[in-house]
Amino acid sequence: MNLGERVITQSTTEQTQRTTEKNKDKQMNNWDGLGSLLIACIEFILLINLVIFSGKNKFNKLAMMLIFILMTYQLLEFLMCQAGLSSSLMAYFAFAVISLLPPFNFILVSELYNFKSKATDLIFLPAAAFILYYSFVLDQFAVTSCAVLYATYNYPLGDLYGLFYYTPTLAVIVFLVQGIKKGKDKKTLFISKILLTGNIIISIPVVAAFILMATGDYYLITKIESIMCKFAFTYALCLGVVCLYNSKRKNERNNTEHLPCNK
Repeated sequence: MNLGERVITQSTTEQTQRTTEKNKDKQMNNWDGLGSLLIACIEFILLINLVIFSGKNKFNKLAMMLIFILMTYQLLEFLMCQAGLSSSLMAYFAFAVISLLPPFNFILVSELYNFKSKATDLIFLPAAAFILYYSFVLDQFAVTSCAVLYATYNYPLGDLYGLFYYTPTLAVIVFLVQGIKKGKDKKTLFISKILLTGNIIISIPVVAAFILMATGDYYLITKIESIMCKFAFTYALCLGVVCLYNSKRKNERNNTEHLPCNK
């Protein structure tokens, strides 16, 4: 080996070492998805405590289902952003899971006010339709970018999906406002106010995204599902509060007064 070949070999080796060290540093400094993992862990702990300590009535079970949906989505987001499982199928699973949040939330509020109607179940139709349609276009799903607290997706019919996704949330807010105005039972009023606060917090990034979109800024709208679920962490806490509040306390074991949904 002549001098020129030695120099080239040494240069190549040094470049490879620098690239390897750079990749190691990038991996060590990669915090993508860790915020989602933290939230998922907190929601998991909250869910376990509710399973153990809260009443097992229908309303509480629905609330715990909502927390489970939020926790599952955060876990999927962590797996996509940090564990490298960012396939189209994983992105589809994340959307399928989170699509169930608005209809279950609507059913929860309906149960709170003891609203019984077979038509209520129709609230699941849009979510079911999108989940079915998206199963045929999996190749159009993609995780385009990740950050500590959110992920950005590419998926078809985004605007139409958003319309059907946020409409039940708006309906829930209207339902709760009317219930608070007409309500007389202190327990129901307290739960209604807590749920209303949580739903308003969930809606903050949605309202902000649409305002920015109207000005031609689409930065937030491309991340809205993920960011909305981060805001929904506060809703999970609200659900935890109402679950515990909607349970028999030690000094109320013999008291038969409950919400209609406790029956």
